[in-house]
Amino acid sequence: MIPDPAALTLATSRAEFLIALFPIVQALWIGAFGACVGSLVNVLVYRLPLGLDVVTPSSRCPNCETKLTWRENIPIFGWLFLRGKCRFCRSSISPEYPIVEAFTAFLWMAVFLVLYAENGRFLGLNLAPLGPTWGDAGLRYTWPSFVVVVGLFSCLVAVTLIDARTFHIPMSLVIVPVALALVAHPLHALWVEFRLPGASLPRIRNGWEWTIATPGPTGWRWIGAGLGGGLGVVVSNLLLARGIIRRSFADYDAWAASHPDRPSSDGGASPDSHSESAAPADAPEMWTQYPHARREMVRELVFLGPIIALALAGSWLAASFAGPWTANPISLDFEPRLQAPLWLSVLGGVLLGYLVGGGLVWAMRIFGSLAFGKEALGLGDVHLMAAVGACLGWIDSVLGFFGAAFVGVIWAVVSRLFSGAFQRHLPFGPYLAIATVLVWFFKPQIIVLLNMMTKVSPKLTIP
Repeated sequence: MIPDPAALTLATSRAEFLIALFPIVQALWIGAFGACVGSLVNVLVYRLPLGLDVVTPSSRCPNCETKLTWRENIPIFGWLFLRGKCRFCRSSISPEYPIVEAFTAFLWMAVFLVLYAENGRFLGLNLAPLGPTWGDAGLRYTWPSFVVVVGLFSCLVAVTLIDARTFHIPMSLVIVPVALALVAHPLHALWVEFRLPGASLPRIRNGWEWTIATPGPTGWRWIGAGLGGGLGVVVSNLLLARGIIRRSFADYDAWAASHPDRPSSDGGASPDSHSESAAPADAPEMWTQYPHARREMVRELVFLGPIIALALAGSWLAASFAGPWTANPISLDFEPRLQAPLWLSVLGGVLLGYLVGGGLVWAMRIFGSLAFGKEALGLGDVHLMAAVGACLGWIDSVLGFFGAAFVGVIWAVVSRLFSGAFQRHLPFGPYLAIATVLVWFFKPQIIVLLNMMTKVSPKLTIP
């Protein structure tokens, strides 16, 4: 029987259509998950500043308090079907809800496509120049790191919205990505090292070419510094919890309540510190008035003491354990007797990212406060960049910190050009969050720019 050429052509066309449609379906599927996470972000943004439980009670209308059905809770489309009004009391529902859900969905799809788009292209767009190269190993082998990235970015969306409104970053939003990185990255490395053939993962077998920057198999000193510093964080918090060392700014609330020259909410001085027009205790106008910032920085240096000491001790102990060190006649480098397993190197990279990311911001906070006598940066910013370092590595956290200054300048220019919502003071947290996302997507271009500016030889190659 001779097959019909027309039927073969039709079948081929259908197969090609389905093959072309598959990446779009994949992206939409990932976006659907992102929209659901965006719905959770809306819950966090609303409830965390009010001190409410994020699990119970279930979602309900803030006006009539009627429990919402599953139809109203469908991300994005629930608001569209309701036309922005409660089905029960007809009160308006803020368009912020579908916007946050749609933006989070877009963020998830963008990360997915930058990492895993076939041949770096999607719907005619060339995505190959964007993002890191570890996505070339495929979703099957790198999905834990993908989860870490989108999990961090989702938390950054919540941090941006909450910090912009309240000038406060909830600790839960920075602890969750740190815990996720501490679990996912080392277990991912362990799975790769013992369960998968090494030849299938050429781009993520070497230490510096993992999904985050790591010390590598011979970087025992840095691995030890990360482990020791991580232990130091635990020790310092235990000393703080037991009252052996004092928490900084512990008397701030009492001082703010009794401050005789408390500024008013409109920027002027209020003669009565208890008047309705007085600025709240956590307002920026009050932070700059606190007179004991230098003293509090000394207390924070005491907190950092065990972290620094144990990091140095851990570095020395790890180098001694891996020795003796011998000189390589070809590379002229000193190499240890033992090589670190991949999972330990990756764990060291996570801890180093946490310490470097948080430590850089904390150093700026301490030096700035000592120099000017006013609190320079918030501790929430310290914890935020520590979380970025743990999830993305120390290099991304450093670039994100310095990139935040450029984001702040751009915001200042925009606020000058436009009125309304743009003309307002923002804390540093949103700038840090935006800069972190931009660094992740555009790091290859940032490397090119740095090489053009520095003109170093050999050129910079940042993992």
